Amino acid sequence: MKVLKLVLVYVLLICIQSKAYSQSLSVGTKAIEDYYRRMQLLGKADTSVSFTIRPIYPGYLKTNIFFPDASEQKPDTSSTWVSKNGKLRTVILPFSFQTEGNSNHPYGWNDGAMIPAKGLQALVSGGIFIQYGILTLQFKPEFVGAENAAFDTFDKNQYDVIFARYYDIYNNIDLPVRFGTGAYGNAYWGQSSLRINYKSVSAGISTENLWWGPGIRNSLLMSNTAPGFTHLVLNTLKPIKTAVGSFEGMIIAGKPGDSGFAPLVPDKTYFGTDLYVPKPTNWRYLSGYILTWQPKWVPGLFLGIDQTQQMYGKNINGITDLLPFFSQVKKTTAPDNSISGKDQLSSMFMRWLWPQEHAEIYFEYGNYNNTQDYLQKLLNPNDSRAYIFGVRKLLPFKQRLDENILIGVEVTQLQGTSLTKDIQGQEWYVSQNVREGYTNQGQELGAGIGPGGNLQSVEVSWVKGLKKIGLQLERYVHDNDFYYYAFQDSKDYTRHWVDLTMSFNGEWNYKNLIFNAQIGLTNSLDYQWGLSQPGDDVTFAHQTHVFNLLLQTGVTYRF
Repeated sequence: MKVLKLVLVYVLLICIQSKAYSQSLSVGTKAIEDYYRRMQLLGKADTSVSFTIRPIYPGYLKTNIFFPDASEQKPDTSSTWVSKNGKLRTVILPFSFQTEGNSNHPYGWNDGAMIPAKGLQALVSGGIFIQYGILTLQFKPEFVGAENAAFDTFDKNQYDVIFARYYDIYNNIDLPVRFGTGAYGNAYWGQSSLRINYKSVSAGISTENLWWGPGIRNSLLMSNTAPGFTHLVLNTLKPIKTAVGSFEGMIIAGKPGDSGFAPLVPDKTYFGTDLYVPKPTNWRYLSGYILTWQPKWVPGLFLGIDQTQQMYGKNINGITDLLPFFSQVKKTTAPDNSISGKDQLSSMFMRWLWPQEHAEIYFEYGNYNNTQDYLQKLLNPNDSRAYIFGVRKLLPFKQRLDENILIGVEVTQLQGTSLTKDIQGQEWYVSQNVREGYTNQGQELGAGIGPGGNLQSVEVSWVKGLKKIGLQLERYVHDNDFYYYAFQDSKDYTRHWVDLTMSFNGEWNYKNLIFNAQIGLTNSLDYQWGLSQPGDDVTFAHQTHVFNLLLQTGVTYRF
């Protein structure tokens, strides 16, 4: 009892003497988050920060995190209250109202709690941050409501066998085309957390969105396409310096959720049998880690690895299943003939920052269910792989040093290289071990382009401080793995579902407000892999063309 009292006194002393900690800068924060990354290219922000583990924390940032531009800097007391004894501190977090509308069918990702839907939807968030010594509470819930209007889904004119092959894949991943048949609404804990912070390390429970890796448009393992899920977390608050360089890291253990919706509405039958096989009622356990190293001998270079594993909670057996570090993928059959295995995603990545050239280059190479036979992996690097490659550069105006042209290119490739593996259901994020696949609440935890998807993106923007106006061109190929699996017999090579999109984007700050807007014009070729007339048409005369207009608007108020 005496020892316990001494421990409590020691912890209290730490709480009283510890420095103030602040709120995180949430993944997807409009304008502000990418501002800091751009400032690194100009050499005006801390270049020891990798930006490969997000959210980022105030240990990285030297100013009021929501007013980063020196021209608009506000005193930190504007939204902060501190008790007379200095032990308790509260901060009002920014209030954000975001809207999105699709005219014909769902398009877009990296929008958190929003769902893929036709029609209008809105996302509202705001909250408060409370700190007492080393303890911090960030409460920032999110509320989403969507019209979720009806739209054409998988081509009803497809042969029944094509529907059967569709369900072969989408029975093993929780990606419903439509979230029910009526209006949709939901509330989430959002970007909330309860933490203990000490020096450069933080531990606690969180529902915040995570982003792992160097990508801008996509990330192989963690992105903000889906809502955040409840997880225990241990992470660094800022780079930890050692004799060989600095390190950043994060370890998580959490519980993703299910959407509760079937792949299609209505479902299909095949020879009198329902094609939809409901998902198990077991809860899922997901653990993972990421580690980034900046070698002291190569300034600006960041090297990293990350890995996640997922399995049903009832199949957890010992510490090796709880921790993601050394356990191998297993696939065994339980007494009830259900699969009692696990799935594993891993990647290695690089980000190289060149402040002198105002540029960066990055790359991420991932593997799905790596057997950890590294010799075989070296001999077969294309086996179950995916990758992201990108480059960004700022071109300063000679007469206006505070204005720049931002050029960015990113390529994401999730399409597999083996039809045999596609037939076996071994494409990225799809799983026969954990039949919800690598998802949370019906959306991808990783790259928002989904299984078998490929994306090429080019951006050109004018930027000045937080202000940004630009044009983005994208070519998005939907699930090519399904395409080759479903239409292998017909040898119909004209059905690739390809979206060609031109988007106009803008972000603008005015006093306490940040406005954001996007207008996206999408021409979908062979939407849902359909043709106006079936058959092998090498002239592409029978391609369908579906147009979609995406409108996104939002405003953020910083207190």
